Amino acid sequence: MTETTVPVRREGIPLGRIAGVPVVLAYSWFIIAAFTVIVYGPVLARQNPALGVSAYIVAFAYAVLLLVSVLVHELAHALTARIYGWPTQKIVLNLWGGHTQFESFTASPGRSVLVALAGPAANFVLAGGAWLLLSTASMGSVAEILTNIFMWANFLIAVFNVLPGLPLDGGRLVESAVWKATGSQAKGTVAAGWGGRIIVVAIGYWFVARPLLAGDAPDFSLLMITVLVGGFLWMGASASIQQGTLRGRLHLVSAAGLSTPAAGLPSTATVEDALKYGRGDATALVVCGPGGRPEGVVDSAALSSVPAHAAASTPITAVSYALSPGAYVPEWSKGQELLQFLSQLEGRHYAVVDHNGKVTGLLAQDAVLAAITGKPRRPDTRRQGQNR
Repeated sequence: MTETTVPVRREGIPLGRIAGVPVVLAYSWFIIAAFTVIVYGPVLARQNPALGVSAYIVAFAYAVLLLVSVLVHELAHALTARIYGWPTQKIVLNLWGGHTQFESFTASPGRSVLVALAGPAANFVLAGGAWLLLSTASMGSVAEILTNIFMWANFLIAVFNVLPGLPLDGGRLVESAVWKATGSQAKGTVAAGWGGRIIVVAIGYWFVARPLLAGDAPDFSLLMITVLVGGFLWMGASASIQQGTLRGRLHLVSAAGLSTPAAGLPSTATVEDALKYGRGDATALVVCGPGGRPEGVVDSAALSSVPAHAAASTPITAVSYALSPGAYVPEWSKGQELLQFLSQLEGRHYAVVDHNGKVTGLLAQDAVLAAITGKPRRPDTRRQGQNR
């Protein structure tokens, strides 16, 4: 068999590792860099006529300083998380600033807050350092402009990120408070997500609706920034609400609880053998290959269509459809563990086996989706044999 290598799409430019953490510059960052140069360059030129065309270079330096500020912010998250043994997969710097991507870990309300607030704290430290530099050192005009920008950028990043709503860091305060009070992280995530939506409404009112109600037209660049930031926050808050809702239903996801009873038949069996099993309690029949490994599922419609005189001579494989390779799960699997396992499998059906490898049930993808979303299971109008 020939293996085909599928090219992996790169999400950005690798910048190397800092303290062992991979850092990636997403291609989308260049959009915000261009926006900064286009919008802020003319402002610098007007305020500092001596700069001339170099005002646009200073504006680009401003974009780079913002990038550095976000990088320090994300590194603070990653290094604080390392104290608690949370493995960091990577840091991605992008259009919206950046994010730290963690691998699987076990969180607690207190630790979650400390990791979240480490980012804004780092920006407050940078802002304080820039303020001290401006207060004590004599610098040239360009250096002073950039240091002043750096100070205010870090101060605003810190203040903005402590607002009480996800996806902002301050949202972890809300999440952890509700989590501590109710014992449910899922409820905390949903509450913090709604906090994020309230922040978007407040930002929209302050920067757009309020000037319009006062008879003033909002500045175009400020309007664009408000729309971009508001859109990002709204999407992040909505994703948090959805994530919290799904997490709150994880206890309902169980291989044993969601599967229908099933029995295993060897692939050497005939339709006649299957019909005998069909008279028992099992509602599904799974075809097992050598070693008892599940390989297919009997199609009940195809089974009933075989004439009685041909039942003994018709192999069971003739009225069954194939399961995807490895499409069987232990009956004790549940929650996030089961979802992660199923995400790696193809097909819509999975055999359920006990500790001895004996087939006990048949799990349908639709049953899992219905449990995790809370929506009624849709009737399967497709031919049962179409497993893929």
